[in-house]
Amino acid sequence: MKPAMETAAEENTEQSGERKVNSRAEMEIGRYHWMYPGSKNHQYRPVPTLGDRANPLSSPGCFECCIKCLGGVPYASLVATILCFSGVALFCGCGHVALAGTVAILEQHFSTNTSDHALLSEVIQLMQYVIYGIASFFFLYGIILLAEGFYTTSAVKELHGEFKTTACGRCISGMFVFLTYVLGVAWLGVFGFSAVPVFMFYNIWSTCEVIKSPQTNGTAGVEQICVDIRQYGIIPWNAFPGRICGSALENICNTNEFYMSYHLFIVACAGAGATVIALLIYMMATTYNYAVLKFKSREDCCTKF
Repeated sequence: MKPAMETAAEENTEQSGERKVNSRAEMEIGRYHWMYPGSKNHQYRPVPTLGDRANPLSSPGCFECCIKCLGGVPYASLVATILCFSGVALFCGCGHVALAGTVAILEQHFSTNTSDHALLSEVIQLMQYVIYGIASFFFLYGIILLAEGFYTTSAVKELHGEFKTTACGRCISGMFVFLTYVLGVAWLGVFGFSAVPVFMFYNIWSTCEVIKSPQTNGTAGVEQICVDIRQYGIIPWNAFPGRICGSALENICNTNEFYMSYHLFIVACAGAGATVIALLIYMMATTYNYAVLKFKSREDCCTKF
């Protein structure tokens, strides 16, 4: 009986010692929290062992990181940026060269007097400077929209931890939505305006094809087939000669300036159309991202309260 009682007493003393140790540790933790009130919400995490650190499955690999990075790419904005750069480059480059060729054709064939087309020359020169500004502006604007697409896509998909957005960020996204809508409407007008010289050159080219056709070639009626450039309003009615007929018109169509200007105006019109499509894609992407950001910000505010 005595050894059993002694062992029981020893166990009781050990348990009381453990309680004292635990109570002392708790007292130290309580004292630390009393001295540093901000540390109450601190969560103590166990230190990983060496085996956990060496385990390759415990940390994400290269494949998972690549998938995460690819998930944050705004593919719609990326496609729109490539299409916008291509369209603006085609419109500005081809339009600039085509305008210079048009002035050369007018000066050599349709308006020999410089004073008759002086206003048109100034307008074309001004348009060429505007083309420089359009190219520079859309280069910067495309980069900004692509960066904004990366930001909003990462925020929408919550790729970088807890979802965070600010009122300033939502305001900037809304501003880009409005500005993209305005530019889209403006480029619809540019696209329609760029089709006007294509229509003019097509009429001249089709008239030359009629002259070259076997039914009219070599007959007296060829000299009665004419093109009056004054009816388009680009030169005044008193411009001389203003009207070209027959074989002289066929020679104009065979020149390198006419051939290059006609096809460059077609490419410039196609570039303006591509830019319109790019801005439409930008509109859809920015509107969707802005709507999701606004919805999630409201949801985040409701969860806080």
